Amino acid sequence: MKKRPPSGLGGLMYSTNKNIGTAREPATLPSQQQDLRIHLDRLKGNKEVTRIVGFVGKDADLDDLGRTLKSKCGVGGNTKDGVILLQGDHRDKVLAFLTEKGYKAKKAGG
Repeated sequence: MKKRPPSGLGGLMYSTNKNIGTAREPATLPSQQQDLRIHLDRLKGNKEVTRIVGFVGKDADLDDLGRTLKSKCGVGGNTKDGVILLQGDHRDKVLAFLTEKGYKAKKAGG
């Protein structure tokens, strides 16, 4: 037997609000107003990942910062949903670079 969606409309929703679906990216804050936190996470296989959270701004600016950090540390990584991931423990390098560039950053966690 085929499962039906909970509503009789088949999951469709109608609205008269003209602003629905036009989500705007927040403007990128200047580096002095950014409050970044640098975490160290351990994954399966005892792998370490440096995670930078708290970036407020456009995805393009996040990608630029992530690309710069990856090249400074010489590692791979990813940027997604306001989070920068770097492979390995690079908290000290990242903290030194971010404070040099004027970001308000600090180590977080244990």
